[in-house]
Formats: sequence, C-alpha cells, structure tokens
Amino acid sequence: MLLLLLLLLYLPQAAGKNSKGLCRGTAQRYKDDYLKPGNHVIGAILSLRIAISPEETFKSFPYSINEYIYQLVRKNYQHALAFIFTVDEINKDPNLLPNITLGFRIYDSLLQGRSNYDIALSLLSTRKGNVPNFNCGKQYKMSGVVGGLSSEASIQIATILDLYKIPQFSYAHPSLSDKIQFPFFYQMVPNEAVQFDGMVQLIRYFKWTWIGLVVSDDDSGEKFVQTFIPLLSQYGICVAFTEKAATVLLESFNEYVKNILLKADIIPTYLATKANVIVAYGNTYSMHGLQMMLYTHEVMTKQHIEKKIWITTAQWDLSSRIVQGDWNVKFFHGSLAIAYYRNDVPGFQSFLQMFKLYQHPSILMRQFWNTVFPCRSPNSDNSTLNFKKCTGEETLESLAGEVFEMRMSGQSYSIYNAVYTFAHALHAIYLFRYQTMVKKPKLDLHTKQPWKLHPFLQKLRFNNSIGEEVDFNENQEWSIGCDIVNWVNFPNKSFMPVKVGMVNPWASSDHRFTINSDAVIWPSKFNQTLPPSLCTKRCHPGYSRKVHEGETSSCCYDCSQCPEGTISNQTDAYQCVMCPEDQHPNENQNRCIPKVITFLTYDEPLGISLVSASLFFSLLTAVVLGTFVKYENTPIVRANNQDLTYLLLISLLFCFLCIFLFIGQPSKVTCFIRQAAFGNIFSFALSCVLAKTITVVLAFMATSPRNKIRKWLGKSLANYIILVCSLVQIGICTVWLSTFPPFPDFNKFAESGKITAECNEGSSTMFYIVFGYMGFQASVSFMVAFLARKLPDTFNEAKFITFSMLVFCSVWVSFLPTYLSTKGKHMVAVEIFSILASSAGLLGCIFAPKMYIILLRPEVNTRDQFFKKKR
Repeated sequence: MLLLLLLLLYLPQAAGKNSKGLCRGTAQRYKDDYLKPGNHVIGAILSLRIAISPEETFKSFPYSINEYIYQLVRKNYQHALAFIFTVDEINKDPNLLPNITLGFRIYDSLLQGRSNYDIALSLLSTRKGNVPNFNCGKQYKMSGVVGGLSSEASIQIATILDLYKIPQFSYAHPSLSDKIQFPFFYQMVPNEAVQFDGMVQLIRYFKWTWIGLVVSDDDSGEKFVQTFIPLLSQYGICVAFTEKAATVLLESFNEYVKNILLKADIIPTYLATKANVIVAYGNTYSMHGLQMMLYTHEVMTKQHIEKKIWITTAQWDLSSRIVQGDWNVKFFHGSLAIAYYRNDVPGFQSFLQMFKLYQHPSILMRQFWNTVFPCRSPNSDNSTLNFKKCTGEETLESLAGEVFEMRMSGQSYSIYNAVYTFAHALHAIYLFRYQTMVKKPKLDLHTKQPWKLHPFLQKLRFNNSIGEEVDFNENQEWSIGCDIVNWVNFPNKSFMPVKVGMVNPWASSDHRFTINSDAVIWPSKFNQTLPPSLCTKRCHPGYSRKVHEGETSSCCYDCSQCPEGTISNQTDAYQCVMCPEDQHPNENQNRCIPKVITFLTYDEPLGISLVSASLFFSLLTAVVLGTFVKYENTPIVRANNQDLTYLLLISLLFCFLCIFLFIGQPSKVTCFIRQAAFGNIFSFALSCVLAKTITVVLAFMATSPRNKIRKWLGKSLANYIILVCSLVQIGICTVWLSTFPPFPDFNKFAESGKITAECNEGSSTMFYIVFGYMGFQASVSFMVAFLARKLPDTFNEAKFITFSMLVFCSVWVSFLPTYLSTKGKHMVAVEIFSILASSAGLLGCIFAPKMYIILLRPEVNTRDQFFKKKR
C-alpha cells in the first residue's frame, strides 16, 4: 500500500520531467489535421476510407486498387461535411452558446479496429501527442464524441471514453442498448428492434411467407439470425435458407478474394430457391462481397441471373459502388430497405453548393477532392499524380448522385441532430449555472467536466431547425422511426432510394406502419405486379392448408377443400371454420350467407296438396252428415245411435279442418292450440267410436228381457263414455299447456342452409302422452270391435269399426318413425298427412258402406228388410 502511494506521488513529477517525450506520440495518419479552436471540442469518428493492402498477385485486376478503395466510401464524405456544417451553424447562432466557440476534430477510422483504440486515446490527448492526462501543446476540452459507424467501432471507442464519462453519440448503428455496460452512450438512430419489426411488417403486408436470409459473416450477423427468425415464425413466415456473405474488412485484397471464393456457395442457393424475397443484414462493406459474387457469376457463366427483391437494413447503402458502372446495383433494382429517417435541413444544400476545398484544406478533404474530380489540389505533396491542378471552380453539385448525394442522408441527419443535442446540453448547463449563482460571477464552461452534461442530456428536449422534436427515451434513444425506401435504377443510370413508407413504433396505432404500395417499383420481370414469394401456391378461400406429411415447415403445404358446413374466407387459411347459427356456407364455401327461413306455406305444391285434400275430405264429411240428416228416419241411420253418428261426423269434420293450424308461419296462438286442438278433437272422435262399439256389444248381450244390462243401454251410457274419455285428454292437454306449452321457434340445424320456423312442443313427453292416449283409445276400440264383428245384427257396425281402427293404428304406428326421421317443414307435412289419412280411414271404413246402402241400395234400407234380416 505504501509502495502504491509513493508511485502515485512520483508520477506527476515524472510526467513533468518527461513530458516532451510522452507528448511526441505516434503519427496519426487517419486524423484530420484541421482543428477548429474552441472552448469545447466535439470529436467525430467517421469511416471515410477502407484499409485493404493490395497484393502483387492481383495487379492484373482490371481496376487499380487505390481507385477501388476510395470509390467504395465516397458517399461517406457527406458525413464529414454535415458535421462541419452543423458546427458552423451553431457557432453563427447568437442565441445558442453565446460567447462560446464550439470546436471539432474529425478522424477517419479506416474501418480498422486497432485504429479505433488509437483514435479514442488521441481524443483524450492534445494535437501533438497520444497520451491521455498530459498537457502537451494547446489545450482544449473534449466534451463529446460522434461515432463510430459500426457496432464494433462504437464498442471499442466506448470502452475508453466511458472511463472519462464522455458522452458518445451513435449516428449509424444502434448497438449499445445495455445502459449498465455503456451508460454514457446516446443513440441518434432507432433501436435495431424497430428495423426488425419494420421488415417483418413489410413482409406481412405483401403476404410473403417464403424468404431467404443473407447475413454478414460476423457476430452481429449471427445475432440477427437468432433474433429475426423467431420474429418471422410468430407470423407464419418461413426461412428457405440462411447464408453468410463474404466480408471486405480484411487486411489484404488477396484474403478478400479468397474469402469470396469460399463463400461462392451462396450462388447455387440463390439460383435454386423458390423465394423471390431475400432479407439481407450487414453493413455496406460486409455486403460488397455478395455484390461481387453475383456479378462474377453472371460474367463467368454468361447467364442472366434472375432479379429478386432484397429487403435490407439501414446499415447497407446499396448505392455505394466499388468501381465505376452499374454492375453492382442492377441486381437490386426494385428492392426495399429500412432506412434511417432523414429530412431536408435548410441551408445544407446551399452549403454544399458553395463548398470549396480551400475553406477546409484538411488532408481528408484533399484526398476526397483529388478522388472525385479528379484533380490535384495546390497543396498536394503527391507528385505521382498525373492529374491537372484543381481550378477551384469544382463543385460537389456536378457529381453524380451515387458518388455524392446533395440531399442530406439519414446518417448525416443523425450527425446533425447529435451535434445540436450536444450544443443544447451545453446551453442548458450554462443557463442552469448562471441562474443558480448568487453573485453572478463570470461563468467558465471550459472547466466543466464532460460527465456533468449527462443529467441535462437525459432530460433534454428541443426542436431542431426544421421543427422536429429531439429527445431521448429511457434507453437514451431518440424516439424516431425509420423510412421505408424503394431502390430504383432510373433511366439516367442513377440508383437512388425513393421513400414509400415509414415505421414508427412510438406513433399512434394507425401510423406505426404506413406504406404506399402503389408507389413501389418492382423488378422488371414481375411486370409491375406484386411478386409472390411462397413455397407453394396459395390456398384460395374455400380451402385450407394441409402440411405435407413429414414436412417441418408450415409454409410448404397442400390445399384441401373445406369440409361440408365450414368455410374459409381468407387466402392460406390454417383451418376452416363453422358459420354462425343463422348463416350457412355458400356454394364455394368462401363466405357465410344468411339462411332462408322456411315453413310449410299455402302457395307451395306440398301445401296446396294438403289443403286441397283437407277441403275435399271436409266437404265429403259434410255431404255424409247432410245425407244422414236427410235420411235420419231410415233404419240404417237409426240403428247405431243416431246422435253418436252425428257427433262422430262433426268431430271428423273438425279433424280435417284443424290442419289449417299447421300450415303457414307459426305464431304464438297457432303453436299454443294446434296440438291440443287436434288431440282433443281426435280423442273425441275416438270416444264416439268407442261408445258406438260398446253400445253394439251391450245391445247384443241385452237381448234377454230380464238381462240387467238393458238398463245401461241408451244415450246415457254413450254420453258417459264420451265425457270420461274426453275429460282425460282435456286434463292431459291442460297440464301440458300450463307447464311447458308449445311456442314458436327457429330450428337452425334441421336443414342445411335453411332456418325452419316451427313450433317447439315445449315438452316432448307431454306430446307423446297425448298421442299415446289416442293410441290407447284406438286399441281398446279395435279390440272391442274385433270381438263384436260377427254378432248377428242387421246393421252391425263392429266389423267396419274394426277396419277403421286397423287403418287408424297402421297410420299412427308408421307415423312415429317417419316423423322422427324427417326434418324441417316435412315433419309438419307428415303429421298433417297422418291426420288426414287416419280421419279419412274412419270416414271411409265406417260410413262408406252406409252411404252405399242409402244412396245406391235404398230398398235394403227399409223397416221390413231390417226385421227380415234380423229374423
């Protein structure tokens, strides 16, 4: 412990003695030499170039390696110009940071990991050295950093900056969401989850279910696969293949080409897949190997590669070109991308139009200028360049859009807002300190430590120059969405993104995902129709999916027609569903239609037939009754109790007429009385038949003068029989109607596609008791009549009653199974037919022989003939 304390006390002295040696440091070839002096300095760590060492074996490559390197990242120089523009705009604003000049330093990381650590140490040092915590040369305060481009670069830089609690703003890759490990990291772009959700919503919107995945060959690509595939499976989207693309972030061009050849197995997969949609995840540089492979295959095989629809994340700028020409973008015409949100900042385009090299004559700007025009700047020390000297009239506006875009890109817009966020935080701490000082001394923000900015950054909320609100959520992310862009290759050979929609999870539910599908330009092979991306053809409505036996993917299936009674009203339905009770499937089984309400009507053939039969038998019964009344004094009418005959005929007449209660749409009244009315009327008729039969038997038994049975003969016995038998049926019906009376109902399942309006009998038990009692009456009458059929009487009705009861029982015995086996309105028709048949059986069997004698054999119907036959 003592030794440690002595070392701590000694180090400052040693530092003072050897400060010159420590301050010499190492040359920083990736640093912009232009440093704008200021009280506070914000650093920018950008990726403007790529470091690949050319190999001698590839000198035969048709393009020079230097040109290959610089053309790869030309568009990224807009990031540096946006940074310079923002700092200049802030320093010119008298209301923001008054009397404070904001300085900056720009570094080029060369897309190398070891450079990021060196840059981070340089940010904490002065211009001449690379040793933190030593005062060398002119002093400045490093208060914030913007960068880097990739997640790996951001992590490497944050590892060192977090030791000093310096705010770090991400402008391109939302990677450091762990605020415990990286508490001083602020994201100016949405979290990757927003991009993933946007891609899933995009795939769902166009109903693509069979897609391919191509990811960068690194940890972030592996993490994307593990995260994205479960998201797809939640919505029934399947992955046809997963491949890794070759990366260009290698130390040598030789290694790069070798890696491309090793990854060439992507091409057979690309050519063989049925998927028309491929999701690609990776940054601009890791995906150039994929572009190289597609082009090389087409050149070597001289076969046209079919274009597919690529869906990319914001990290991949499809318009970045390795060499001049459109060979690396033609494969991606009509593709879609989730891009960082951007907006047009006032003054930025004018700044680019007026930008001259001499205004910012840094090494980075000179190299950029020499590459894009090409010309040699006056201060260039490279005598090997054969270019003419720059005239100073060169303008960025004259460059092609794919080389340098005049409109602010999404990453540049993030840099713009990041610098303004830093400036507003400084302004907030300035106001806070000024308002809380008692004696109003001079405020020296130069002495303020960077970590004091964090409380103000976390609570910061302001509107930028175009009125958009900038603030951070609980994860220190700017709550902004992403654009959905369509990459289009225009006739002038420019390859530009066209905004067609937006994804914003923080917006209202109606605006979280918006897209104008009509504005999307698809690859030419699809003839501007929505491209399909399916493992199998879609199942049309009326069919459902049936996964292939042994197939693990739910996206490869057959289509099977829906079972009877079910429908599917959407494409690719997983299963068919039943219709609501009041609806039924249409002929194609793709929608439910209302069921037709049906009942036995008067105007249909069946109803007309039954009504005609009822009227005919009613009229016939009336004729028989009238005939019997007319010939009431004849022996055949008077022989078997004249009054019982009239009552029987009247009851039969009402039996024929009661069927009108069964035809037509059921109502409360008709349902309430029809079964009870028919049961009581028919029971009354059977009571009359029973009374007539018993009267015949008793009359034969009472032939002896002294027989006691003679006193039972007469009207009183018949009346008692009719009364008792009828009261039993009336009692049964009274109990039925007072407990579970019938009511009108709609039977939705009796007939397919129809709703039957019917009378619900209330209590089925009481219904069968009523019919059972009538059957009991008929059975007793049949047995008594059968025993008395051969009694020697002149006009013995017993034999006719026997036949009538035989018909009656036959009709109603066959009625029960027929009634139970029919459905809908045909059940009512069966009951009506049974009423007509049994009533007609009674009428015909009992009264037809008598009408024959009355009308056709009147000579038999005389008193003399009656007594003659009797003797």
